[in-house]
Amino acid sequence: MAARRCLPALRACDAGRRWANLGLRASQRFSSAAAASRPLDAQRLAERLRAQKQEQKKESVPTSPVQRRVQELLRFTQQLQRVHPNVLAKALSRGILHQDKDLVVINKPYGVPVHGGPGIQLCISDVLPVLAKMLRGHKAEPLHLCHRLDKETTGVMVLAWEKEVAHQVQQLFKTRQVAKKYWAITVRVPVPSAGVVDIPIIEKEVQGQKHHHKMTLSPCYHMNNGKMVKTRTSRNAHVAVTQYQVLSSTLSSSLLELQPVTGVKHQLRVHLSFGLDCPILGDHKYSDWNKLAPQKLCAGTLKKLGLKQSKARHIPLHLHARQLIIPALGSRNEDLNLVCKLPRFFVRSLSRLGLEVPSKDQS
Repeated sequence: MAARRCLPALRACDAGRRWANLGLRASQRFSSAAAASRPLDAQRLAERLRAQKQEQKKESVPTSPVQRRVQELLRFTQQLQRVHPNVLAKALSRGILHQDKDLVVINKPYGVPVHGGPGIQLCISDVLPVLAKMLRGHKAEPLHLCHRLDKETTGVMVLAWEKEVAHQVQQLFKTRQVAKKYWAITVRVPVPSAGVVDIPIIEKEVQGQKHHHKMTLSPCYHMNNGKMVKTRTSRNAHVAVTQYQVLSSTLSSSLLELQPVTGVKHQLRVHLSFGLDCPILGDHKYSDWNKLAPQKLCAGTLKKLGLKQSKARHIPLHLHARQLIIPALGSRNEDLNLVCKLPRFFVRSLSRLGLEVPSKDQS
């Protein structure tokens, strides 16, 4: 068998030598003809490389249903960046959680940024005029953003028809009058099972192979020879307070309910990873301070998810804006309670890891 496998390679090698000799003679006698033939040879080489890549893709088709789902989610998020604005607006309209004369509440999908920026081809703010026309006709004015969520975060997101209403809702968020609840799957289980993380957060530059910036903790106290000493707070540090509670747990993972009292950038991710040593599943940025690398998972978690460590970089961030309670506003006399169901990949991860949703939230 080994000899048979080697025959095509030897034949190809001999053929390559013959073609090389012929090419050398032709280049000596007919240099102009050889120059004219080079573009054709480059084209053939490119076709061969494309064919090889296609064969490699066919060979790397995942057999595990979890791996297939991860690749499906990755393709979906990449496609959302390339679709026409009308297509994204249509997808958002199908996920509307609430609509009245003042507000429109949508279910933000995974992987779609709220605002534009370098390398971003399409974002939610770009399609708000299209979404408004889909809901109220061609003469409708664009909707307005009331707050923002990270690109990788899913869940409840509030839009307003009028700019004044949007400003009022923004003030409610700013003055901490809006009750927010997030759900997250974490690597490891926090101790104690419920509590409050009250540690300021600051943005710093990471000195490593790739210079980048991250949010990190800026504690007011540190240990010195076994004694707790108060330190001077940095001017650039932001007050950050997060309340958490374990809803379900196993030996190596947990489902948490998070209530951020403040709204600092990446607050939940930083408090969980650097404060409680329980990073969110799929948080490849804050699982390690010194480098940007795929999240390292223990063998047991990888086995439950049906993944190899080399494929862990495709795991999405498991952070979901589960619920918002907005106080009475305008003509509305009652609080608006908005609850958003979990995305499908989140539910499947819960099932794989053996985590249970509380019975009152099964719906």
